[in-house]
Amino acid sequence: MTLDDDSAVDWAQESVSVEAMGDFEADLADGSSVSLWEGDEGGLDFAQRRCLVMLLKQRFISARTHPRDWQVLVEHTRVIESRLNDLFLELAVDHGREVAWKRQAKGEAGDRFPTLLYDAAWSREETILLVHLRDRLRAGAAAGDGRVLVDRDDLVDHVATFRPPHATDEAGDEKRARNAITSLAKAGLLIPGSHEDRFEVSEAVEPLLPLELLTELLEALRRANGSEAEDRADEVDAELFDEQETEQ
Repeated sequence: MTLDDDSAVDWAQESVSVEAMGDFEADLADGSSVSLWEGDEGGLDFAQRRCLVMLLKQRFISARTHPRDWQVLVEHTRVIESRLNDLFLELAVDHGREVAWKRQAKGEAGDRFPTLLYDAAWSREETILLVHLRDRLRAGAAAGDGRVLVDRDDLVDHVATFRPPHATDEAGDEKRARNAITSLAKAGLLIPGSHEDRFEVSEAVEPLLPLELLTELLEALRRANGSEAEDRADEVDAELFDEQETEQ
């Protein structure tokens, strides 16, 4: 099970690509032509193409993480969506949280289309953290907090509460928990701050982790952990039930 499909493009290429765009973008600031090289038949201008590339490379873009691309997306939603549709992809936008992401299109009759995306399953530790971060984000919103901050050690300790009694490799479990934190930070769902051990929870966590998917992840976690973690998962289930009742 996955949180969202991800592009097959290497994440590590993003910083190089964006830096390489800098000087070239300045040369195109007047927007006089959409042709960027000899023989270019593309119909998008430079900013629109950059926005499209970021959508394909990243799990999501947001007003917080990609302010220029978010503004372009808001102003040119239909044309960006059209280009994604040409690749059998759909554009999903949460205007309230200012987050946008792509997902695989599905035919009305359940037809499967060719895809550029692949399913990236979340690990057990990543799943535990995603559920926890979503809960922290909702609690912060209810309290009127503009930002929700979490500490690395607190996240590691939270994952440890799900350790089955037969698990004796505490060092290995801790390493996997820390790797999961790094993975979520790389995905942009944990935003690094001035202190290397403190993160801000991205506003993208909740729209990318809807109730239906969250329930599936919890069930997978329950199967993987056995009965020891059921009490912990049941606590989250109860919170989700209250959430569903509130939304209805």
